[in-house]
Amino acid sequence: MRDLNDLTRPTVPSGAIQERMIAETEERRGVVGPAPALPDDAGAPTALRAALSEAVAELAPQIVELSHDIHDHPETGYEEHHAVATVAELLRRHGIEPEVGVYGMDTALRAEIPGAGGADAAVGGAGESVGTIAILAEYDALPGIGHGCGHNVMCANSVGAFLALAALARTRPGALPGRVVLQTTPAEENSTAKEILAVRGMLDGVDAAIQTHSYAHDVTHQTWLGVRRLEVVFHGVPAHAASQPFMGRNALDAATLALTGIGLLRQQMLPMDRLHAIITDGGQVPNIIPERTELSIMVRSKYLETLKEIAERVEELLHGAALMTGTGVEILTSEYCNEVPVRDNGPLLSSWVRSQRERGRDPLAAGVLPETIAAGTDFGNVSQRVPGIHPLIKVTDRPDVALHTPAMTE
Repeated sequence: MRDLNDLTRPTVPSGAIQERMIAETEERRGVVGPAPALPDDAGAPTALRAALSEAVAELAPQIVELSHDIHDHPETGYEEHHAVATVAELLRRHGIEPEVGVYGMDTALRAEIPGAGGADAAVGGAGESVGTIAILAEYDALPGIGHGCGHNVMCANSVGAFLALAALARTRPGALPGRVVLQTTPAEENSTAKEILAVRGMLDGVDAAIQTHSYAHDVTHQTWLGVRRLEVVFHGVPAHAASQPFMGRNALDAATLALTGIGLLRQQMLPMDRLHAIITDGGQVPNIIPERTELSIMVRSKYLETLKEIAERVEELLHGAALMTGTGVEILTSEYCNEVPVRDNGPLLSSWVRSQRERGRDPLAAGVLPETIAAGTDFGNVSQRVPGIHPLIKVTDRPDVALHTPAMTE
């Protein structure tokens, strides 16, 4: 029972729901069974995979150091100057000269390992290129929290994989039949930078793309929701809130009605769809009826059809709030405001599962984790253009720790 004499602090959310989800995850794991993996004789030869594992082991201290460095210097989207400089310096230490500031983004970096082909190449035969794989990396942090989404680990994973492949290419000429690209992508949290980069040419000539994501479990495939971002401005008429309130048109009232409508709309949505909003500008002082208010809204859905439908309903209720209050409303959406659901490639996932098991990890199969535990990522925009995977990697021993929380930064 809450102490009504001390209401200065919030209540602590019950852990019962998370405990129930953890228990159900274990139950489903027994029912669903192990995630499918490539057989040992498929894809890259065993000796080549072993050589790559040795390269990873040698690089491990530098990979961990990179993760810690980025973690200790959190930077929000498009401001990742320390991170991109740190990655660039590490690549140069290994004899790789990256391009920094590619595709018109100051904190985007690109590096390449040219394909060679050869007798011990994984597939394709001597001298035959089998295309290009892009390894993507993120390193932006959350405002006020830091790396609560684990992007520091994700970046280190990607850079480490790239450096290991580069080492393999040096020590075993011809081992890599195709080209490998490392592409860092800024601003996953507050923008849709991968969509912008893709439009500007990031995926030109790329045949597949891979990137991991930090989590509390190793998971092959998990539902990722599509996202639509809306920035909203209500325009009112200012007036003295005491002497002449009738001469005003209250933009904050409109924002309040909009939030109420959003809350009621949630009742008619699919259980795993999400709709959330904040007021980013609610006026200046209480004795002046606000002339202007601003909201930031995110719509999430598993399906593009329902994402579009919910976004349209949100726009309708915003217009309704303006009508009820006599205010004006602007609904601002950038050219690149949408994130689409992730489409994982089955064969690539099976290859990833095999590599994880060779390292002593056992990723959960699709369908083991509750589908309602879902977020969004602009990697979805990549996966809808080229085959790709975005599996989850375990970075904490606490399954109750959620992304975007201070606990995830520990």
